Amino acid sequence: MTNQKIYKKIKKSGLGGALILSLFFTIIMAALIIFSILTIGAYIVDTKLSSEYEKISYLAHLYEEGQSGKYGDVFGLINEDGHDYVVRDKSGKVLYSQGENTCDEHGEEVKLSMKYANVRVYKDTELGFIYPENGDTQIAYGEIWKWFNSDESRKQTNLDALEDDDSEMQMTSHIYDPDDEDNLDYSVTIDNLDEKYLNIPVWLGVEVNDGSEEFIGRALVSVDVNELGFMIILVLVLVIVFMFLNFAFIISAIIGLVRQRRLVKFFFADTTTNGHNRMWYQIKGNELIKSRYGRKNNLAIINLVFVNYRNYCVCHSLAEGEKALKEVYSQIKSRINKKDMCAHVSDSNFALVVKYGTVEEIRERLESMISALEVVDPEHKFSFQAGVSLLEAADGSRESIRERKNAEIDNEYNNACSARSRISDTDESGIVFFDDKLVEEQKWIDAVQEKQALAVANEEFLVYYQPKYDPRTDKLCGAEALIRWESPDYGFITPYKFIPIFEKNGFITEIDHYMITHVARDQKKWLDEGYVCVPVSVNVSRAHFIENDLAEQIRDMVDAEGCPHEYIEIELTESAFFDDKKAMINTINKLKSYGFTVSMDDCGAGYSSLNSLKDMPLDVLKLDADFFRGDSENGRGEIVVSEAIKLAKSLNMKTVAEGVESQEQVEFLAREGCDMIQGYYYAKPMPISEYEERMK
Repeated sequence: MTNQKIYKKIKKSGLGGALILSLFFTIIMAALIIFSILTIGAYIVDTKLSSEYEKISYLAHLYEEGQSGKYGDVFGLINEDGHDYVVRDKSGKVLYSQGENTCDEHGEEVKLSMKYANVRVYKDTELGFIYPENGDTQIAYGEIWKWFNSDESRKQTNLDALEDDDSEMQMTSHIYDPDDEDNLDYSVTIDNLDEKYLNIPVWLGVEVNDGSEEFIGRALVSVDVNELGFMIILVLVLVIVFMFLNFAFIISAIIGLVRQRRLVKFFFADTTTNGHNRMWYQIKGNELIKSRYGRKNNLAIINLVFVNYRNYCVCHSLAEGEKALKEVYSQIKSRINKKDMCAHVSDSNFALVVKYGTVEEIRERLESMISALEVVDPEHKFSFQAGVSLLEAADGSRESIRERKNAEIDNEYNNACSARSRISDTDESGIVFFDDKLVEEQKWIDAVQEKQALAVANEEFLVYYQPKYDPRTDKLCGAEALIRWESPDYGFITPYKFIPIFEKNGFITEIDHYMITHVARDQKKWLDEGYVCVPVSVNVSRAHFIENDLAEQIRDMVDAEGCPHEYIEIELTESAFFDDKKAMINTINKLKSYGFTVSMDDCGAGYSSLNSLKDMPLDVLKLDADFFRGDSENGRGEIVVSEAIKLAKSLNMKTVAEGVESQEQVEFLAREGCDMIQGYYYAKPMPISEYEERMK
């Protein structure tokens, strides 16, 4: 997983999902509670009405039988039951009634339980809490609740009277008479103060006399008020418990969010500076440069390096080094704006994103920052190097905005690092801006690496020879093989444009093989053609000496071309002597045992020691060309060269002076006993055809 994906995974708090689940759970629970109330209510009403329907059906039967005179005065029997009723004919005319007639004129057939499929139900015009609709009995819960909390309900239940009178009160029933002021019809029957029933009226009709009339009785759905209150309290308790659990669920999610933010903080923390680390810089930097703010402003992406930090730690301690880094980070933070960014991304590297106005402004700011950082420790003078990649603000065009949205902080920081690398071989402070030249250099490196293998296969590399002469006789006594590249795509390419690339990417070992093989092949050809051949030196790179069988490789390549070993000289650079000394001596001894001559190139160019000459069994010592360039104050250069030649002779080594360009230098070297001279005074590196003419 990439850092970005890891960050996104950690950043997912789950709070949004938790809230959505909580809302969903709340809706489901509310729906279940409402559904349960409706279902229970419908079941109770259905059960009560079925029971009432049986009673009213019996009364209707009595009425029908009474019409035939079978039971005499049947109305007395019916009235004793206590139900209000109305008898209507087909036209709706009231034939008989008992109690207050609050029956609606229009009814509807509904299904009651499983036994009664077609029962005609009429709404009560005063308390129409139960009514028929679409073949079912419906309950107006909202109307019941409003009525239950109204003054009308208190009046109808006569609770005020009950508070002052402990006597029992029973419902009375009689023939309906609109002029009778004593006609009472309590909607609540109360046996005592502790037992209260809410009676909800609805009218049920039964056809009589062959359907010519309809007996409609007033049914009462009785609900114990105490039980109803208990049910309401139970529902409220369930709701409260649910709300508590839901609240606990949300609190748990919030705690998870807090922990997640702490984890993100740890994910972005740098333990050395107590600031931000590379991941923070990569992720937040990407967000910044792609944001609206980032697109509207010029941003400088900076690689700031504490030069020789490791040396400081070696001389003092790692703890002191980290203390210095912490102070450096603190100083940087104090010199950038709130929206700018700074992170400690590796041991001695800091990464910044800074808003700027002009190039000169950002240069001055960095110079001021580096000047302050150099003296962050009063007892030491530090050095800091900065590489800068500039991102200009989008100009408002779609293309410009798209480019900024596609920008990546890693690419820009890599550009800044590439710019800084141009001064990485020095210990001085400095600032380098990434520019088109660096881009072209990188493109060239990529092109060379893309073509290198094919160039070897197609033998695009050419061997040039630079002769070596005896300064006393001007006689050809040797040569050095040098490489050139004749590319079909890029034309003639000099070594300094591709050899450093091969040395960095490791392809230089292939070039070593190529050169040894071709020089041995040329020497064999010239010997066969009767030329008087001289030894030719071939450079072998430092990278090759990590191979234990290097001497055997060289021997086998030369033998494959049929060239005598004495015509091949293996030339080593001075820097190679600072690697595995024991392995180096072993390889040199093997080469000498196989008949090859071994020389040290660029003696004096670096920091070679006399121990190298003491321990290495070399045959030839090449004096670096820098000895012969420029003015030598008080003749000191000539003294060094003279003594080096004497030292080489004492060690039975021959000497070669390279880079010689003037007659005075040749005469001096001849006097001092230098064995060979290589330089423009005698000849430049030349192709094979010209070298053959020199051999003639």
